[in-house]
Amino acid sequence: MPDLRSSCRRYGLPVLPLFALLLTWPKPGVAAEPASITATFSIVAVDPQTGDCGAAVASKYPAVGKVVPYVRAGVGAFCTQHYHHPPWGSRALDLLAEGLAPETVLSRLLVDDPRRELRQLAIIDLTGRVANHNPSAAPKRSRYWGSQSGRYYSCQGNTLAGRRVISEMARAYEETRGSLADRLMAALVAGDCAGGDHRGRLAAGIKVARRGKPGTWFQLHVDKSDDAVADLLKKYVTSRHPAKGAWKGGRPPFADPCPKRKIPAAKTPVEQATPRR
Repeated sequence: MPDLRSSCRRYGLPVLPLFALLLTWPKPGVAAEPASITATFSIVAVDPQTGDCGAAVASKYPAVGKVVPYVRAGVGAFCTQHYHHPPWGSRALDLLAEGLAPETVLSRLLVDDPRRELRQLAIIDLTGRVANHNPSAAPKRSRYWGSQSGRYYSCQGNTLAGRRVISEMARAYEETRGSLADRLMAALVAGDCAGGDHRGRLAAGIKVARRGKPGTWFQLHVDKSDDAVADLLKKYVTSRHPAKGAWKGGRPPFADPCPKRKIPAAKTPVEQATPRR
């Protein structure tokens, strides 16, 4: 490497540290190591009749609603979790907007990714086509992970209390009568009542986009709470946004959706803010 060495000598710079930096510089198309594992459960869904698309999520990870779900009007919805990679949110929806099938979008994201078997991804377009990728190499501490897709939706999660978290989310989404936002919220509540993230409850969020409406049409977040999904539901109940439909669970007065569920003891602020790896 004569050019690098001569340049370093000319400007008085050390050769070895710079050479080491070049060796460790990320390769094009390879995602950098994320800061932490986003252990969570989520749902992506669309309503082809209204043109709505949305996602909802809950986790022990702080402010999870701002790093896992992504929605775009007229395009679809995407979630990146476990070893989450937020830059993929826009990238996935860009590819979907180009007309690529959901499974092709995931293959484009994962093809050169050295951590692909630690990712959990879900994507859906406005026609209802769905694709999933689960973290087959997830460590034991992630316990149960899985996904279940159906007509115009997909539920997925990791670090879960058990398989009922996913199956109850799917059941609630299919059986709830109301708007897309209603059904997303009902699914999230059902997953939480079934045990949710086995480490506890800290954050939750919901996002909905509507064809013809700019940006995210409707969204609510709870970034830090001892009972995040219940607190998100409280916000939903008091909201007067037109995204809401006829679902009784989303109408006043608020009622605890899981009265028999035990809430884990509150953690210290440091414990709450520090994701577990």
